[in-house]
Amino acid sequence: MGLTVLVTGASGFVGGRLVPCLTEAGHTVKAMTRHPDTYTGEGTPVFGDVFDAGSLAEPMEGVDVAIYLVHSLDDTDFEKKDAAAARDFGLAAAAAGVDQIVYLGGLGADGESLSPHLRSRREVEHLLGSSGVPVTVLRAAIVVGAGGVSWEMTRQLVKHLPAMVVPRWAATRTQPIAVDDVVRYVVGVTGNDQALDRVFEIGGADQLSYTGMLQEAGKVLLGRKPPILEVPVGTPMLSEWWIRLVTGVDATTAGNLIESMGTEVLVTDTSIRDVVPFEPMSYVEMVRLALAEESAPASA
Repeated sequence: MGLTVLVTGASGFVGGRLVPCLTEAGHTVKAMTRHPDTYTGEGTPVFGDVFDAGSLAEPMEGVDVAIYLVHSLDDTDFEKKDAAAARDFGLAAAAAGVDQIVYLGGLGADGESLSPHLRSRREVEHLLGSSGVPVTVLRAAIVVGAGGVSWEMTRQLVKHLPAMVVPRWAATRTQPIAVDDVVRYVVGVTGNDQALDRVFEIGGADQLSYTGMLQEAGKVLLGRKPPILEVPVGTPMLSEWWIRLVTGVDATTAGNLIESMGTEVLVTDTSIRDVVPFEPMSYVEMVRLALAEESAPASA
């Protein structure tokens, strides 16, 4: 039986792909946005802003599952903003009788020294459930797909630099995942009793360093691996401005992401495969899909 599902960030990188898939799965979707008058995606647009607690009660009415895809990485004070938003969202969900909150968080072992970005993601996990609504957390590393910040950084670096000298964090291993696979996992845990009050780690088929990602992307984009030299220098600030100069990606967003890149983020718990069983894409497959989406003609 279909559920009523509220999706925050419905017009965003993940949300824009998620809403049609939830609809296809038989759910009624309320697409929460600050600009419902201009929303053109699927689902029913409803006004709401996670940073305005007073706006949350109305979109929560009649909702069974609320999916939380919001963050403030483009803000220098993102930790404080995201904490307040998560607390208010959890309160509003509890008041409306929501049965489940699904949150897309950040991958990384709890025992390690977490970056501000990953520390904030952990705090949001706890605050969303602090009012008693069961939370399902999907922790992902880099999400690859057309329109995503991490993919755009990779594509632009490979496109504009025939050879690269990269900071030491480029040797750190990670486990990227295709945005389409993220969506499959989110749909799979929505309304799933096996997923309530659980934290899952999600990732693609490959574990590789950031250098390896650049080289594999180069093989697909250019037909060759770009020469890359890793050097034992490079502060987050230097990396932030290097990324901005070469790719045009917002410096604050890039800087907040780069601070996490010194921490190895790999899937160590594969229990999600028992709850939502499928084979995730390899890195090369997700790169090819991202490029195909970018080159596809826009819908009429």
